[in-house]
Amino acid sequence: MTMPTDDHMSKPGAGPARRIEVFTGAGRRREWSAEQKAAILAESYEGTSSVCDVARRHGLTPTQLFTWRRAARRQAAAAADQNPEFVPAVVEAPISRPKEEQTPVEASPLIGFDLDGASVWVCPGADAGMVTAIIDALKASK
Repeated sequence: MTMPTDDHMSKPGAGPARRIEVFTGAGRRREWSAEQKAAILAESYEGTSSVCDVARRHGLTPTQLFTWRRAARRQAAAAADQNPEFVPAVVEAPISRPKEEQTPVEASPLIGFDLDGASVWVCPGADAGMVTAIIDALKASK
């Protein structure tokens, strides 16, 4: 059984062709500059839309954009192998902590007194000038 729409040019008596398309040039193959590729690659890595959406927006197939991305990663890895980069190190001065032999030994105070409600305790080895200054300051504050 044949339908009227089954007519082909190869069949005898099919009639004249209704439409002819002539392609000139290289077809869909296009040349992309390095700047254009870089801009498209950067857009594909932004994450605001999928790689497929970026490819279609620029008239590419997703496969072609994925190939560009893979080539860019390989190129970056090869460049990193040839020119290793170093991260700057920041060295801070170590925090000085008293050594165990420098920690004061708890000693019972030799002198203790109250000065208008303020208690003052003086331990062995206390600097006499410091003790005098503390007592004078307490007297002056009352």
